[in-house]
Amino acid sequence: MSLVMESLEKVGDRVGDPTPLVYERLFSRNPDMKALFVRDANDLVKGEMLAQVIECLVDFTGDRRYAANMIPSELRNHENLGVPPAVFATFFGTVMETFRDILGADWTPEMEREWRQLLAGLDGLIGDLAAAHA
Repeated sequence: MSLVMESLEKVGDRVGDPTPLVYERLFSRNPDMKALFVRDANDLVKGEMLAQVIECLVDFTGDRRYAANMIPSELRNHENLGVPPAVFATFFGTVMETFRDILGADWTPEMEREWRQLLAGLDGLIGDLAAAHA
């Protein structure tokens, strides 16, 4: 099992649903994004979005069949909703940082390294898409 997958499982075991923590971090860094969720009073949309991000992370650590199609589609969808590509690109890192905080001392240097490699691959994909779309 990859260390990214292990960290995902540990986060689930530790807090159950990390959605509120992830979005708290996102909104603290990008307060203007909070207005996009004004109708999501029960956090269902945020939870679904985080679930899709986690599915992309899982896929991107493996076969890359789903994420390579989902991410370009969602980048365009989010841009149409008013989410700048730069903010979209930071969400994966926001997830990692939140999970690292949740795991605390259980977050290992090896997990950090594997997550950083994953994020670099995602950043490359998103950067290429944003450049092609510009």
